[in-house]
Amino acid sequence: MAHSDDAPERSPKRTSGERHSGVSDARAALHDMENALHDIDVTIRETTARVEARTGRNLFAALAIGIAMGAILIVSLVFDKQYFQIFTAVLVGFATWELATISRTDTRYVPRIPMLLAAIAMIPAAFYLGPIGQLLTLAGGIVFVIVWHTVVRVASRAAVTDRDVLMSGFVLTYVSFLASFAVSMAAREGGEWWTLGTMIIIASVDTGAYASGLLFGKHPMAPKISPKKTWEGFAGSVIAAIIAGIIIALTMLGQPWYIGAILGVLMVGTATTGDLIESLIKRDLATKDASNLLPGHGGFLDRLDSVLPSMFVASVFAILVA
Repeated sequence: MAHSDDAPERSPKRTSGERHSGVSDARAALHDMENALHDIDVTIRETTARVEARTGRNLFAALAIGIAMGAILIVSLVFDKQYFQIFTAVLVGFATWELATISRTDTRYVPRIPMLLAAIAMIPAAFYLGPIGQLLTLAGGIVFVIVWHTVVRVASRAAVTDRDVLMSGFVLTYVSFLASFAVSMAAREGGEWWTLGTMIIIASVDTGAYASGLLFGKHPMAPKISPKKTWEGFAGSVIAAIIAGIIIALTMLGQPWYIGAILGVLMVGTATTGDLIESLIKRDLATKDASNLLPGHGGFLDRLDSVLPSMFVASVFAILVA
């Protein structure tokens, strides 16, 4: 028979006052947690508002869109370059449609359908035929647009103006022709790494300018064209691009470090120029963004502004170096 000392000890029952105290403590802890979450939410909203007021775009939306597009770019280039054609054709198609749309006025007719068809046709032509395919589709696209102009204007009994034709040719050249160099570069042996490396450097230019301008920007670079662009942001983009270029050259392209540094400097120049050109175009056409299809960025054209001239220069540089 077990001794009374061996019986298991029982915890004393909690009184109603103790139970009430425990519930109160839990409620107090929950209340504190709710207050902390509310403070964090307010801080995030205030920070987002300040960043958006300073830079003119939603930071978190821009990051989400940028990461998604970057992931698609990497997958399309690394796994099968054929998919890169589709990815580029989608971007070019939307960007061409946007620029054609904002270029239309009561006195200027820019046909969107023939330009969209010509722009998309230029992508596979550049991939399979290279520079010859690019030039042939550009020339054919301009002729196609002129014929379309003539038919529409004759049907509506209105004259075709030189301004209409020139603007249509500019849209095709600026968007689809320049973008097609990314495809023609990727199609070459090992070209996918040059294309991907160039895109990474361009992204570093944008990121460096964004971060440096946000933290230190005080002196406007081109206040009449792009008021939010500063010299401090430009300096940050130079540093970021050179560092990224050196890393890309050594790890991805199999080139000496100085080749990466040169490519980085070139991309700073072309990306900044492309950004300013697009700002000048939008200012001339009296619009803030090409569209609102990409939250945090505006439109597809706004996302490609620094890429378009950069791909042309990078393609030529890759041919000379490789």
